[in-house]
Amino acid sequence: MNIPEPDRTDRERLESINIINALRRGTVPAGGLERIAVGLDIEEDVIAKQLDYVALGGGDTKFIRGEYGSGKTFLVARSLEIARAKGFVTSHVVISSSAPLHKIKSIYQQVCAGLRTREEEHALKTIVDTWLFSIEERLLSASNNELADAGLEEATSREIEAALSGISETNSALAAALRTYYRANNTGDFPLAQAALGWLAAEPNIGRDFKQKAGIKGDIDDSIAFLFLRGLVAVIHGAGYSGLAIAIDEMETTQGLQRSQREKGYQTLVQVIDALDRGDMPRTYFLFTGTPALYDGSRGIRSVPPLFDRISIVQTDGFRNPRQPQIVLAKFDTPRLEQVALKVMDVYAQAYAEPDRERVSHRFIRAMIKKITTRFGGRVDIIPRIFLKEFVDMLDKCEIYEDYNPWEGYEFDFDHLKGDLKKEEEAVMVVKF
Repeated sequence: MNIPEPDRTDRERLESINIINALRRGTVPAGGLERIAVGLDIEEDVIAKQLDYVALGGGDTKFIRGEYGSGKTFLVARSLEIARAKGFVTSHVVISSSAPLHKIKSIYQQVCAGLRTREEEHALKTIVDTWLFSIEERLLSASNNELADAGLEEATSREIEAALSGISETNSALAAALRTYYRANNTGDFPLAQAALGWLAAEPNIGRDFKQKAGIKGDIDDSIAFLFLRGLVAVIHGAGYSGLAIAIDEMETTQGLQRSQREKGYQTLVQVIDALDRGDMPRTYFLFTGTPALYDGSRGIRSVPPLFDRISIVQTDGFRNPRQPQIVLAKFDTPRLEQVALKVMDVYAQAYAEPDRERVSHRFIRAMIKKITTRFGGRVDIIPRIFLKEFVDMLDKCEIYEDYNPWEGYEFDFDHLKGDLKKEEEAVMVVKF
């Protein structure tokens, strides 16, 4: 049974529903972020131009700096969306106890687990399959389709080695694992093929049987993880993509580690920056985020002068310059939140029905923002997530009930938010007695 592909109108409606559903849950939508983005035009343009340079074979990085509520998470998601639109594979890593900055293998593992294309999440298998298929296609074309199966397999194995020659000179295990994956697929040994992919992605507990068949000793560790990342990017480009864009988020958690671990993590950043500058990581883009304390605090980047020197910025004079190593995000304010609300109404119109803009007027939006900020110490920068959840709920009620009057019916009482608040939101919440 052939199911027709949705037309453009249906796709836009599906995207609109996805955006509204995400806002209902208090999360950043997976797509269509340009439709609700406000005040980030300059930053987006800078990042887009960096990605154009990386797609030509360069390597680049950007550090995003902002307090909670400044939109770091949104800008990261939007940047990766721009990257995918430009043909990049992306991955989003959140620094945590399971993936600390000083454990490069853990970062590599998270990168592999989060590979995403425009069409697919968890895309490692598809990327590797596409790369191998492109090698076969090129070989068959060069031989006028005269290669027999055995000859094609042998020629493809040689091409795998040649494509990764720069990596294999230092460590031959990557090419060996990819050859094993290719041959296992050809013979229908899918458990072995799956084990090969798992080993490539630095997954734990890959059995000794795979390593014996592949002729590999040991596993991917911190000493070779960057080398394997270079090999992964070579495979990604060989599969027809522009390169790899990686977001490393919430780096401020590094400040809570012991000094030796902190400094090792910060030295990892020095390694990345220097490798990009030397041209050792072509077609690779890194986006790092952190709070101002990460950049300026005594336990932050300032504690490692070589890193601080590389990413410090000229003092601002009121004119933003996101071309500097850091993009400095301003706190969210009322005018920006009003603009977001108006954009959300346009998205809602495509998802469901045109909102009643007399009941949900611009004046009401201002009043709603004021009601919520009053309960959070007047901090507009803290409330966007909460406001948008409440706002979508109110739009739903207006759409479902003709007699619902938001001026009379809406009252912000955050009892229903208990257990859903983040620590930054709880910290400024005004408690009623």
